[in-house]
Amino acid sequence: MNKQLLTLEHLLKALADRTRLRIVGLLAAGEICVCHIHESLGIPQPTASRHLAYLRKTGLVQGRKQGLWVHYRLAHLEDPVMQTVLDSVAHAVGHLGTSERDMRRLAAKVELKPGDRLIPVASGCCTPSKSAAGSL
Repeated sequence: MNKQLLTLEHLLKALADRTRLRIVGLLAAGEICVCHIHESLGIPQPTASRHLAYLRKTGLVQGRKQGLWVHYRLAHLEDPVMQTVLDSVAHAVGHLGTSERDMRRLAAKVELKPGDRLIPVASGCCTPSKSAAGSL
C-alpha cells in the first residue's frame, strides 16, 4: 500500500473524534498546557491526556514537559499534503460555535501578555460573498 495513503488514513482516524477535533481547535491558537485544555473542554484531565497521547502518537501534536505539566502544540508535518489536511481541519473547527466557546473558556483561564492573541482571527475565505449568500 502507498505509504502516503496509509499516513493519511491514520491522520483522518485520529481526527475522527469530536474531543480530538476540539483539542485541535484549541491548539490552533498556539501552545497550551494540558491543564488548560481539560478545563477549557470541561473533561477530566486523564481523558484529555489520553486524547493528546493519541494525537501525539499520530504525529499531529508535540508536547513539551514543564514541571508537572505538559504543554502541547500542533506539530509541523513534513509531508505538505498532511500539513494541508491538518491546517484545513484546524481552520474549519475554528469556525464552529463549540470551538468559539472552548476558546472563550481558555482565554478566561490563561494569563495573557501584551500582544498575545488566543482566539485566531477568521479569514474571509469562509465568508460567502453577497451573491453566493443570496442564492442559499
